[in-house]
Amino acid sequence: MKTVVSHLKLLGLVLVFFQSSLIFTQNRINIEGTVYDEYNYPIPYASIGINKKNIGTSSTEEGTFKFFVSSDELSDILEISSIGYEPFEITVSNFIALEDKSFVLEEKITALGEVSIESPKDIVKKAFKKLKYNTISRKHKLGILYRRWSVEDKICRYFIEQYIDVLDRGPSSYIQAFDVLHSRTSSDYRFIKNEQDRHALQFMELNNPLRHGPSIESYNWKKIEDTFYEGENVLVLKGTQKNGNSMTFYIGFDSSKIYKIEKNTIAMNIGKSLNALYIYKNNNQGKLYLSYHKRQWEGAVKTPDHVKRAMLQAGKKERKYIPISYRHEVFVLGLEDSDDKIKLQAESVQQDMTLYKISYDKNFWKNISLPPETKFYLKNVEELEGLYDVPIETQFLFSNNR
Repeated sequence: MKTVVSHLKLLGLVLVFFQSSLIFTQNRINIEGTVYDEYNYPIPYASIGINKKNIGTSSTEEGTFKFFVSSDELSDILEISSIGYEPFEITVSNFIALEDKSFVLEEKITALGEVSIESPKDIVKKAFKKLKYNTISRKHKLGILYRRWSVEDKICRYFIEQYIDVLDRGPSSYIQAFDVLHSRTSSDYRFIKNEQDRHALQFMELNNPLRHGPSIESYNWKKIEDTFYEGENVLVLKGTQKNGNSMTFYIGFDSSKIYKIEKNTIAMNIGKSLNALYIYKNNNQGKLYLSYHKRQWEGAVKTPDHVKRAMLQAGKKERKYIPISYRHEVFVLGLEDSDDKIKLQAESVQQDMTLYKISYDKNFWKNISLPPETKFYLKNVEELEGLYDVPIETQFLFSNNR
């Protein structure tokens, strides 16, 4: 039950509403909760963590989050921030001391008007010119959780998640290498495999406008609103092409930092579309790195012959196309930028992410900072379990027993 804690004011922790619990286990503190706005709506994709140590996670689409810190971090500052809201800070020890750990992020109203003499297009161009300066542009390693759901005919038929070390030089460059350390999958109930010639991580990179630089001139740019992030006014600029494709950049007014990207692609044929979201956060030196990513591809494919036969045998009407969708989600759980601590065994083979043969390590998945289970997650697990009455944990165990 969410309640407002009166002694928050004594700690200077006003106007953040936050459910959480802490569990101490072998020098590990589990910080778990939900971030809300002043109207009791959850705040999705907020950044939560200890910035000076580059430890943290992002909230889910339901505003929930969960990650681990150690007792060594008791005196460190825990920060919650999201575009459009005042950031919130508290030491880990003070966080633990609160009986009711419920908070609300205060909305920050910004109205810049027409203070900038630059056109929206010129502001976007300047942001790209400063991209290398504003982001981590030297070698660093990201620890990421990568998830993918495959849905056919509105039923989830496959789920895979992997923990991957990624060697990167920031969005002004390209991903140098990656190492898939852990993987677990559901049973594979797909009719349509659609194996790709590379890991889905590389398509995340390919679809990121910061990685390859969009054709800025081909978009009609407009400022659609003003907002705020971590002490800086932010311009929200949307570019639209004649075919309806669009990109929206959240750009710092003074710094020209690109904090957030929304990409919408209306493709092609048979109603295919791709929507993508990239969110960046500052590291302990004020340089941006990826914090969260989500993309969803929707479309339809021709019904395979064996599926047509199964439809006819079941007395169903044969259909020419089957609707399918793929949802990808990435949580960045850690950043390491010390050269002497960056160690990585790079993958040497380009292949679909489903083809990596890695045994299921139950203890690893039990102890990693997994995000809380959302309604979307539970719905898909229920569908996977319901196909043949096999619990998801059993699917993980036998599908990954290499």
